[in-house]
Amino acid sequence: MTKGLAQLPATPQGIYLLPLFLIMIAASMAHAAVPLSGTPLDEGYRDMYNLRFNDAHAKFQHWMAEYPEDPMGPVSDAAAFLFSEFERLHIIDVQLFANQSRFDSRSRLNPDPNVRRSFDDRLNRASNLADAALKRSSKDARALYVKTLVSGMRSDYALMIDKKDLTALNYSKEASGYSKQALSINPHMYDAYLASGVENYMLSLKFAPLRWLLSMTGAQTSREEGIRLLKLTAGQGHYLAPFARMMLAVAALRENRPQEARAILIDLKKEFPLNSMYDRQLALIR
Repeated sequence: MTKGLAQLPATPQGIYLLPLFLIMIAASMAHAAVPLSGTPLDEGYRDMYNLRFNDAHAKFQHWMAEYPEDPMGPVSDAAAFLFSEFERLHIIDVQLFANQSRFDSRSRLNPDPNVRRSFDDRLNRASNLADAALKRSSKDARALYVKTLVSGMRSDYALMIDKKDLTALNYSKEASGYSKQALSINPHMYDAYLASGVENYMLSLKFAPLRWLLSMTGAQTSREEGIRLLKLTAGQGHYLAPFARMMLAVAALRENRPQEARAILIDLKKEFPLNSMYDRQLALIR
């Protein structure tokens, strides 16, 4: 069993210098996560983080064919569609996330309708497979984790492409709920901590009155808890560890620690050398 996920199916189915130890922590933390290698699913995620989306789709679809009842296949293929659209539209921007006024005034984008259809199809397929697994066993942590991913990616699409903040919030809360269910069954499923980590951290950046209103709806708005959960995924997760590390770079920039953010991005670049997005972000950190 990996630290990040449940076991695979058993049968075919400005410049401010930081103290050196902080930079060392950021760098060493990146290497604590379980490496993305060993299975076509792992290699698909490695291709995705290297922006080799066609290769990622091929590996994920191979997994879907070999394990047709595993919802991780279609939900992973959906992730490749989402990340490819983010890259095409240059949505993943650490500086954007780190500047609240820029983030709030971001423009709505025009998505590729073919990618959207494929994205929705894979999410629906993954959700249906996860529901079927949960009917067989309500304690299937892997299926609950997939439900977390489905709601989380729907939130990402609504927020970053459609600019439907309320819709995104509702999906985010849904994802957080599924992640808590998964973690109550398997607390070592470290990727599942990401949903609550992102929700807590991103909502903690809102003005205090809005945070209070959001908390009344059940949303989680604790910065400290968000950072703690992001570090759990970054340090001990698997498929989502690179994304959690990028969010920690965002947090470092927001808290005026650019060299810590730079160290994290440099380490990500070393692990995923074909990802030009890291180069673009590093060029903006002074």
